[in-house]
Amino acid sequence: MAPTPTHLLSPADQERRRALRVMKGVALGALLGMAAVFLVSFAFEEQVPALAYVRAAAEGGMVGALADWFAVTALFRHPLGIPIPHTAIIPNRKDEIGRTLGEFVETEFLRGDVVRAKLEATAVAVRAGEWLRVPAHAERVTAEGSAMASGILRALSDDDVQDVIEELAREHLIAPEWGPPLGAWLGRIVDSGAHHGAVDLGVDNIEAWLAGNQTAFTGLVSRRLPAWVPSIAQRLVDDTVYNEAVKFVAAIKADPQHPARKAIDGYLHRLSDSLQHDPATIGRLEDAKIAVFDSPRVRELAAEVWNTAKTGLLASLADPQSGLRRRAATAVAEIGDRLTTDAALQRRVDTWVTDAAVFLVDRYRHDIASIITDTVERWDPAETTEKIELMVGRDLQYIRLNGTIVGALAGLIIFTVAQALLG
Repeated sequence: MAPTPTHLLSPADQERRRALRVMKGVALGALLGMAAVFLVSFAFEEQVPALAYVRAAAEGGMVGALADWFAVTALFRHPLGIPIPHTAIIPNRKDEIGRTLGEFVETEFLRGDVVRAKLEATAVAVRAGEWLRVPAHAERVTAEGSAMASGILRALSDDDVQDVIEELAREHLIAPEWGPPLGAWLGRIVDSGAHHGAVDLGVDNIEAWLAGNQTAFTGLVSRRLPAWVPSIAQRLVDDTVYNEAVKFVAAIKADPQHPARKAIDGYLHRLSDSLQHDPATIGRLEDAKIAVFDSPRVRELAAEVWNTAKTGLLASLADPQSGLRRRAATAVAEIGDRLTTDAALQRRVDTWVTDAAVFLVDRYRHDIASIITDTVERWDPAETTEKIELMVGRDLQYIRLNGTIVGALAGLIIFTVAQALLG
């Protein structure tokens, strides 16, 4: 199995590979050191009998080092390339390891009682509130939400959205009769006197128009008089009509109980009643509605509504200083304040989060755990072996080093006990 070229590894994996090589060198150096000590002690044991103890320790150290080298190597590959049974465990049993790991996570971690106990011991609402109440965090949440909303708006099909708006408009705006609800609405306005402001506005506009358009009355009546009427009489008639009109409008403006106002009230009452109960009036309104909102116009209206709304929303979402973004950030910060101060809200949020998490875990824990199994199955055996070795290989080299030391001590103790008992 050829190792991955260094330039293809991430900086973290490159550092792990360097550390692994250093520890392999240290463990190999310990083995070679034990071998050197064994050779020296074996060669001079007859001259110096005490070296027998050193030789026994070196023998034990070499045995321990070789045994642990074999055990560590067998996890990742065949020792010396020899296909010894039950070696190269990780590449040969990768899929089984993935399934076992997935089952372990599912049965030991993804359990409702474990998740509930952890979440109930964690003040989720308070922590979230403390984080959200910081203005910079509220701005970040708003910015991320704006980016997501903008992406969704751009991803939506304009034609599909226009179809939905058109269908909703037809179903809820055009298809229902307008007469009865419009008549009821008009009746409530007239009964409450809310239309008086509109009447006053109309009177004011008429008064202003009369003040600036006296010439419009020239010949308004006089042109209908016989030709033998003197011109001065004609002008007098026109001036009289104008002045009477001005007086009439002024009287209406000054008198809240003027008969003209009463006549308007009566007309609006009759119109309200007709819109609710007169089939002829209702039918004429429906005909007018259909004439105005025919199919092409509804489609154009839907397109105009969507394009205007979409353009406005995208502009507001993209501008950090827009009213929408500022109000959203303020709302997020206010939610954070409430989460840190409102005990009742904290309990509701904590309960909701805990119940939702437990429900998801109980319902989908097998699917969640299967992500581990499926992911491991897709991994290349050689690549998987290398990655695992880079992650834990350095620590495993300590096993080789410890095996050398423990083996040396064991060899020394065994030899010493044997000498003491057997001479």
